[in-house]
Amino acid sequence: MGDEDIAWSVLVDGLAFAEGLRWRDGQLWFSDMHDDSVWRVSEDGTRHRVCDVTGRPSGLGWLPGGELLIVSMLDRKLLKLGADGKLTDYADLSGVAPRRTNDMIVDEKGRAYVGNFGFDFDEDEPQATTSLALVTQGGQVSAAGKDLLFPNGMVITADGSTLIVAETFAACLTAFDIDDAGNLSNKRSWASLKDGAIPDGICIDAEDAVWVASPATGDCLRIREGGEIADRVVTGRQAIACALGGSKGDTLYIATAESVVREECRKARSGRIEMQGVAVPAGK
Repeated sequence: MGDEDIAWSVLVDGLAFAEGLRWRDGQLWFSDMHDDSVWRVSEDGTRHRVCDVTGRPSGLGWLPGGELLIVSMLDRKLLKLGADGKLTDYADLSGVAPRRTNDMIVDEKGRAYVGNFGFDFDEDEPQATTSLALVTQGGQVSAAGKDLLFPNGMVITADGSTLIVAETFAACLTAFDIDDAGNLSNKRSWASLKDGAIPDGICIDAEDAVWVASPATGDCLRIREGGEIADRVVTGRQAIACALGGSKGDTLYIATAESVVREECRKARSGRIEMQGVAVPAGK
């Protein structure tokens, strides 16, 4: 692929605003944030509505036992979906997150790292840094990864040693070491984005390169540590989130949108998830 490649294949359309893409159990899971719902879709495009989240869903992840965790943005909570299909409160994030919560990554030990806006840009508040919320199994919450400017998408490297977070308004990817207790340290620059690109959702492949959805430039960039752009998929629309999946792990799914404004998204239903084959699959 090169700069002129376009992700023409569409897995699903008619969405309000897809976010939080995750591949699991042979299906792509995602939040339709402005439809207040969570979905899963098979490779042939068959959709299933998983649940409704009145507080506006965003990041998704799973506990080791298979229970789905969902970030509820407006009330700054982490919800758990039970086997009976009912949502229950898992953790209150308001003590760490001063404004809306957003994306999340859950590690193999069931520890969730949740980002938040840090400030209300809809109300033109001054930009302010914030911390991630670290939620251990059982719902205990603490602050981790401080002084981040709009922490958004996150990934963890294959060896479990490093968390990489997208700082949207700093236009960079920032890395932390993860200790045995899940605490974050040794904050450092992993990559800076250039030419107007800003990171929203991200995913990681088998070579620990990071795919970055950039809404400002309408593309998805494969970036190596240090900032080298190794590949690019151009969507021509705002690229919001991405995930690697498919039967061989070599399909890049990209959530795209024409607007981020809730009322416009709910009316137009122009959100979609596009897909493009890539050379390097997801890690194991």
